[in-house]
Amino acid sequence: MVTKLDYYAVLDVTRPVSADGLKQAYRKPAMQYHPERNPGDEAAEAKFKAVNEAYDMLKDDQKRA
Repeated sequence: MVTKLDYYAVLDVTRPVSADGLKQAYRKPAMQYHPERNPGDEAAEAKFKAVNEAYDMLKDDQKRA
């Protein structure tokens, strides 16, 4: 069973979010969970991938719709 992520919850932002607000919300967890900062930590790597997926979906207006 595939679970769908709530991208807004992953980045901890509310629904009407500006592009700048989205970028700021992405940067902090991306740096925190980056694999180079957490070598060998699979949980951090999974969170990093989720944050990247959420940002990729929300930054593109067509994908967001």
